[in-house]
Amino acid sequence: MISVQHPSLFSRFFDASPSRLELARCVFVLLGLALPLPTVLAQEQPQTGLPMVSIQAGMHLIQAQVAATPDQRSTGLMHRREMPTNEGMLFVFDMPAGQCFWMKNTLLPLTAAFVADDGTIVNLADMKPQTLDSHCSTKPVRYVLEMNQGWFAKRGIKAGQRLAGTPFDKLQK
Repeated sequence: MISVQHPSLFSRFFDASPSRLELARCVFVLLGLALPLPTVLAQEQPQTGLPMVSIQAGMHLIQAQVAATPDQRSTGLMHRREMPTNEGMLFVFDMPAGQCFWMKNTLLPLTAAFVADDGTIVNLADMKPQTLDSHCSTKPVRYVLEMNQGWFAKRGIKAGQRLAGTPFDKLQK
């Protein structure tokens, strides 16, 4: 349902009678639905079909979806109701920088590993679902790997350890 945020502005253009306001709201709803459907649906459904990459964390293998564009990164793992144990999402940025994440519209508790160019985990942050709390890297990073909360802790993986895989290979040699 679309609600009018500024009824005074809205009623300036339309007769303020309830029936006319309701008619105008219906028109706006119909115009909103005339937008490209994928745009409307993408805001409420998890993104799928992202490229995958294999990452090794010690003896553990992770299959991570790669979010490399601004749109992919901003949607991230929003609206997901579940994620397989050894799957995650790798956020890839153009340049190392201080990265901060929050969990608006994210239903799963996650742990973010902030990762340097060479695959070294800079820091880990447990993130509570559906909050706007900021969780930031302690140093500039190019990568952030999100996994189900507790995944790293259960495997004894901590800050200072290195991840291996295609994104980091060229910088580890």
